Amino acid sequence: MEVKLDKRWPLAVGVEQAWAVLSDIRATAACMPGAAITDQVDDTHYKGTVRTRIGPAQMQFGGEIEVKALDAATHSMRMLGKGADKSGSSASMDLAARLEPGEAPGSAVLAGTATVVVSGKLAQFGNRLLVPVSDAMLAQFADNFRAAAAAVASASAAAADAPGAAPAPPAAPIAAPVRELNALALMWQVFKAWLARLFGRGG
Repeated sequence: MEVKLDKRWPLAVGVEQAWAVLSDIRATAACMPGAAITDQVDDTHYKGTVRTRIGPAQMQFGGEIEVKALDAATHSMRMLGKGADKSGSSASMDLAARLEPGEAPGSAVLAGTATVVVSGKLAQFGNRLLVPVSDAMLAQFADNFRAAAAAVASASAAAADAPGAAPAPPAAPIAAPVRELNALALMWQVFKAWLARLFGRGG
């Protein structure tokens, strides 16, 4: 089963501060709930895991990430991630992301397109559930990305304010501890959004 997503998220930081996060594969992966890079094979290949919990059951996907492109001139990147669990379910994501200047000075826009392919038990959920759950998961990613970019901007501002300090390039923040992706919580978000739309139309 294949799901295609096309998203744009406004950021309250400049392109360079956001690029410090997007260009760091470990920092970007840490923004995805439940995901972590565990090993770097070479300059473009990584190994990682995604942990998710559905009620009392915990699932862990082991997989690989390949960085297809990383272009500082256009502030864009593309990567391919693949993973599978012990039950035979598998998933892959072909992700392309770029940063664009925002409408206001000192702001940016994170634009991304992704093609997600799932098989096994995951495919049984169908598009009606996979699409909104994917949307909710990416919304969490965007919130985490904003926080990481804001941390870079704050660190850059603090360095610039230091007496006699030379300007330093933005640095990606240390990744926060990985939390499990709670699938039931995501489904509850989807259900609440559905109720809001339902009663909104009724009003």
